[in-house]
Amino acid sequence: MTLACPTAHALLTRTGAHVPQALDFVVVGLNHQTAPVEVRERAAVRAGHEGALLSHLCGYAQEVMLLATCNRTEVYMAGVSGDPRAAFEGAWGETLGDHLYVHTGEAAVAHLYRVAAGLDSLVIGETQIQGQVKRAWMDARERGLTGTTLNKVAQGALAAGKRVRFETGMSDKIVSVSSAAVELAHSALGSLAGRTALIIGAGETAELTLTHLRAAGVEDVIVVNRTVERARQLAEKLGGRPCAADYLEEVLPEADVLIASSGAPHYVLGAEGVDAALRQRPGRPMFLIDISVPRILNPDIAGVPGAHLHNLDDLTGIVARNMQSRRAALPHANAIVRDAAADLSRWHLTRQARQRELALASD
Repeated sequence: MTLACPTAHALLTRTGAHVPQALDFVVVGLNHQTAPVEVRERAAVRAGHEGALLSHLCGYAQEVMLLATCNRTEVYMAGVSGDPRAAFEGAWGETLGDHLYVHTGEAAVAHLYRVAAGLDSLVIGETQIQGQVKRAWMDARERGLTGTTLNKVAQGALAAGKRVRFETGMSDKIVSVSSAAVELAHSALGSLAGRTALIIGAGETAELTLTHLRAAGVEDVIVVNRTVERARQLAEKLGGRPCAADYLEEVLPEADVLIASSGAPHYVLGAEGVDAALRQRPGRPMFLIDISVPRILNPDIAGVPGAHLHNLDDLTGIVARNMQSRRAALPHANAIVRDAAADLSRWHLTRQARQRELALASD
C-alpha cells in the first residue's frame, strides 16, 4: 500500500512558511549511546506496526524514512513541519526526554553518513548497518514517502559507507555483535568445543551468530524459531538441529549457551522455564545472551541460580577491546564522511540557486 505524505504545497500553505535556505532535513531518534536497552525497547518497531508509525510521522514532514535496528530507532524527515521530538514521541506514545537526539540540516546529513559507514555503531565499522540503511530507504520509496532530498541524502550515505569500508580497510577484521556474544560465552565457559548452543531466531543476526559459534568450535547447535521451516533452512545451511518454538523448553536442558536474536513481540522464556531446565542438568550452569530489542528473555532469569543472563549492553567491554585495529582508521573514515557531506551541501546550494533562477524567470 502506498502511503503518501502531504505535498510541499500543502505543507507550505498550512504553515505559511517560505522555502528555507538551509537544508530542510532532520533526524530524531535514540541509540545505544543515549539510551539503555530497557529504554530502546520502548521505541522498537514491531513487525506490522510500520504503517501506523509512518502514517503519524507523515503529519510532520513531506518525506520520511524509518531506520530501526537492535541498537537504534531513528526517523529521517525532509520538508519538516512541526516539532520532530513531538513527532517521534507521539508515534510511539512514549515520553523519552533526554534519550532522544535531534540533528538538523548538514548535521543530520553527516549523522546518517556516519551511521551508514558503521561509525555510529556499537561495533565501529560493522557492515550489517549498510544493508539496514538501504532496506529502510527502499521501504520508504516503495511506500511513496521519499522525494528529491531524502533520495539524494540516502544515496550519498550508502556511497559514503562503501567508500569508508573500501578505502580504510576498517571492516577487514570481523567484529560484530554476534562475534562479541560468542566471545562473551567463551570467556565465561572456557573452550566451547563439545558444548551445545541454542539459538532463538533464524534471521541475519542468527545466521552470523551460528557462523561464529561454529568458528569457536561448537558442533551441536539447536536452531529454534517460530517458523520451523526457517529454522530448518538455517540449520541445513550451516549445520544444526531445527526446532519449533513450541518445543523450546523441551530442548532447553541441553543448552550450555543460549543466544537470542529474534523479533518476537513478547518474552519467549522466563525464570520458571530456565529453572526447570537447570534442574535437569544439576551442576551445569547455563549462559544466556539476549541480543534482541525488544528483549525476548525475561530479566527475571537473572535470579535463577546457575543462570547467567546478559544483554546487548553487556557486550560493550568486549567490543571496545576488539576495536583497537579499527580506531586507527577513524581519522580517515571521518574525513571521507566530511567530504561526502560537503558534496551534499554543494548539491543543495546549487539546487537552491536554480530554483531562484526559475522563480525569477517566471516573474
